Amino acid sequence: MSNLKMKEAALIYLDRSGGLQKFIDDCKYYNDSKQSYAVYRFKILINPSDVVELDAELGNHILHQPLKAAEVFQSINIVLKLTHLPPLPSYGLDLCEFPLDYTSQRFYMMQGIVIAMTTITKYTQGARFLCSDEACPLSKGFQYIRVHVPGATESATIRNDFLCNLCASSLQEDRKFRVLGDKQIVEIIATKALRAFQGYSNNQPFRFQSLTIFLRDESVNKMNIGNEYKIIGIPTCVKTSQTAVCIEANSITFCNSKVPSGISDNFRCLLSLTSSSCWKFTAILANIFASQITPPGTYNLLKLCLLMSLVQTTDRNKELEDCLDILIITSDTLLIDRLLNFSINLVPRGIRHLVSTEIFPTLSRNKYGTGAVSIQAGSALLAKGGICFIGDLASHKKDKLEQLQTVLESRSITVYIPGKKFGEDIDQQMTFPVQCSFWSFVDVDSSSRRNAQKINTLIGQMDCSLIPANLVEAFGLLINCNESSPCHPFLPTVQHTLNKAINPEGLFYAASRQFTTEDFEKLLAFAKNLNVEFSLEAERMTHGYYLASRRIRTGSVCGSKLSASALKYLVFLSEAHARLNLRNKVLKEDVLIAALLFETSLTLKYGATVFCVAPNAVFPFELYNEEYLEQRDLYLTQCQQQLEQFIATYGPGTTIFSSDE
Repeated sequence: MSNLKMKEAALIYLDRSGGLQKFIDDCKYYNDSKQSYAVYRFKILINPSDVVELDAELGNHILHQPLKAAEVFQSINIVLKLTHLPPLPSYGLDLCEFPLDYTSQRFYMMQGIVIAMTTITKYTQGARFLCSDEACPLSKGFQYIRVHVPGATESATIRNDFLCNLCASSLQEDRKFRVLGDKQIVEIIATKALRAFQGYSNNQPFRFQSLTIFLRDESVNKMNIGNEYKIIGIPTCVKTSQTAVCIEANSITFCNSKVPSGISDNFRCLLSLTSSSCWKFTAILANIFASQITPPGTYNLLKLCLLMSLVQTTDRNKELEDCLDILIITSDTLLIDRLLNFSINLVPRGIRHLVSTEIFPTLSRNKYGTGAVSIQAGSALLAKGGICFIGDLASHKKDKLEQLQTVLESRSITVYIPGKKFGEDIDQQMTFPVQCSFWSFVDVDSSSRRNAQKINTLIGQMDCSLIPANLVEAFGLLINCNESSPCHPFLPTVQHTLNKAINPEGLFYAASRQFTTEDFEKLLAFAKNLNVEFSLEAERMTHGYYLASRRIRTGSVCGSKLSASALKYLVFLSEAHARLNLRNKVLKEDVLIAALLFETSLTLKYGATVFCVAPNAVFPFELYNEEYLEQRDLYLTQCQQQLEQFIATYGPGTTIFSSDE
């Protein structure tokens, strides 16, 4: 096909797609602008499917020779922006496969999660050069124009070794006509590489590395740390201290995970069998959850809270505000560590923080020498929309704990960039939202804690003296997992541990065989995407309990006034229990579980009050058969009546309720 025929096809496509009208509008903009340009930049949106249907050769030219294809559209600086690529394996670039094809200079599509990004700097879009010999005709005019092409470095556009084609004199840049654009560099990793951050245990090692993406002009600031994107771009080889493969981004699309259409047949059957109760389904879930780690009937309270925290995660591009942070007081750190590590692997963004790494963003110099500062994500931003398991609080230094407390309270982290250190004239700061739930635990049996325990504590209060009080308060839920209590029988755990040592892959319980890990993954993926709303009864009960509890705790022996975040956590807990029940509406039965969990946590922090609940109020009995479930339902019904009486006595509208509350 001749070049003329290809130009005709390009013109027809532009006319049909509206690109020609946009080209005309851009020309009017440049004509009306008072600024002088050496290079006029035009962006043309290309749908490869439409082009191939119109002219197969032109479409093939765009997909496989994009740099030359831009010349077909005949302008000084044409940028072809692709909407998508054909869904064929040859157009995909897997970041975990080796070797990478970076020599063909054509478009590929890759998918990954942003783990680092730089501040925005400038680059040269185009420049005008003149012959240094004034007697040469080419010492004037616009004969020598250099423009940036995808994959080129700054030195490829601006150099001092260009020669005049007419007289061989050196060329000099006319700086008045230099056109600058915005540039940003991000690093991504393949989605499946997250296994390395999830405490993933597998005998088969795997390899992954980050890939550098160059964003220019309208693509700048379209990627955020922690988000997952599909990127169409051209691979190129950039030489710095080491040779690296990079991608010049052409188009960027945010990735939304597919929402599963339902749950497994076993869970669907269980939901049907327990439909007469608002509490049975979640009770059984907690009872059988993680039976590969701990036997059914143990740590039920903790497992319910973990499940509720997991269904509050999200894969969507929205602000995650309903986080459920959990702090566990335990004497069996090994088992709790295994349980939490198992749980974070059930959601796509469950990140296990390693002590050798950073929880929050850090700064480094950009290795490509652009003068920009590179901001590394850290575990918290990498866990966006999910869970960040930070291990034992005692393993973190004081300054990190203070930083953690600030983040838990504000749900954001501010990074300060000292200008002098990184070659800038002024200091900068960038604020990132922290959209994940934090899980952690504290070992009550460590020697330092045993020697420093307080003698006088209030009824029901746990000794957390070695943890900053404000940090304990910042965690939404405080849970006591004492293996010697009736809720955590010791013998079944010992038997389970011995069986696992003999047969690590064995499934020792019917629950493990009937409800698999994949079943729980599918259940959580479906539940967390449910949109829930409060019923009027649930809303009134939540508000009434919060006001009554705030009043009764203000001026009480413990002297603790509920924080402003208390109502928020009550709402989140209620929503989580409704989601775990696979309901779209929050009922007062959900609010009861939220109130019991919240009151249990408050009692551990500050001691018991008038509305006193037992440590095992949510699970007063071991759950093995229908009889026990019926007893639990009866017990929770009584608790609900007590809660309503508590609200009626101390809530709004009562004579002892102060006017300022």
